[in-house]
This record gives sequence, structure tokens and C-alpha cells, in this order.
Amino acid sequence: HTTLSTALGANLGLRRALPFIVAVPAGWTLMMLLCGLGLAALVLAAPVLRLAVKFGGIAYLVWMAWKLAAVRTLGEVDARQLDVGFWQGVGLQFLNIKAWMLALALAAGWVTSAGSQPAANPGERLAIVCAVMVVFALTSNFSYALAGSLLRGWLAQGRRLLVFNRVMAAVLLATAIGACDARDIPARVTAEQVKAEAAADDPTRFLQGGE
Repeated sequence: HTTLSTALGANLGLRRALPFIVAVPAGWTLMMLLCGLGLAALVLAAPVLRLAVKFGGIAYLVWMAWKLAAVRTLGEVDARQLDVGFWQGVGLQFLNIKAWMLALALAAGWVTSAGSQPAANPGERLAIVCAVMVVFALTSNFSYALAGSLLRGWLAQGRRLLVFNRVMAAVLLATAIGACDARDIPARVTAEQVKAEAAADDPTRFLQGGE
């Protein structure tokens, strides 16, 4: 998502990238809330749904890479060509296999459990996780989009934007290839697995030390 934020900032400017920037934390928060309310159990129980999430995300990344690689100059940039607005950004979160793994790990390993016992305050824990992730996702994507927008003047010269966009497209393709090799969302997740997943991927992992 930071790659897309950078590309949108460079091609469309910071103002026009804002809907996507806001959509990233909004979509992830919606996913986290749904997981906390029971969607996690449905996803874990449905292999077809897990595969749909994985390959839907891969297809979207390949499509965006192709669209981005076709833009040669700022004069060719069309918001409809790089159509990743608010709702597209929200939907993209549900096609992100890593976002699913993190949300499922947090829902099962911290929100609903305190050590080996059910958490006494799952609602409060869910609110804390969502608040921290909103701040993290918003600031990181805004920073990358701002960096991209600051490069617009430099990228407008010669073939620089073409090279930049193709590099960004290559990064998106590499991400898609990596997702092909990534492990599927497991059908069963043990307490040890979810805690390890949360510790590895979650910027809120410092919260797990307290009950």
C-alpha cells in the first residue's frame, strides 16, 4: 500500500491521493472489527474463501502494475486510469493476505484472550488495536504519498516519470509474485501461532506484554 501511495502521490499529487491514504486505515479497521465480531471463524473455515482473498489480491496488484507502467508523462495521467479512490482502497484491504493474517492473529491472540484465559475486556482491546493501527497506517501512507508528490517537478523532466512508474510497477509485480509463494491463511491457528504472527507483523506488539 505504501508503494501505491507513493505512485499516486507522484502521478496525481498529494490532494488526489488523499482518498486512498484515508481508505487504508479505514479498510483495515473495518476488517479488524469484522474479525473481532466473528468473521475470523468464517474465513478460517472456508478454504475457497481463503484462496479467493489470496488470488484476488494478486490479480489486483498485477492490474495496477500494468496501468501504472503505461503512464509516461504527467500530461498523460488520468485519474480514471489510476482509479484507486476511497472505496477501491477499502476493498483492497480485503484482498491483502498479510492484512488478513495480522487481523486474524490479533483477534484470536490478543483481542479475545489474555494469556490462556478469555479476555475480560475484548471491546477495549479491539478499540486499542484499531486506534493504534489507524495512526500507523495513516501516517505511513501519508508520508509515502507526500514523498511522491514532492518528486513531481523532478519527474516531469524527460523520461523520469516513465522510469519511476515502471520501477513502482515492478515492485507491485514482485509483491504479487511473493504473494503467490506466501503461505495460505491456515485452517487452524493455535494460540502459539497467532501470538508469533502478531509479534512478527504487528506494530502494536508492545501491547501484548500487558493484560
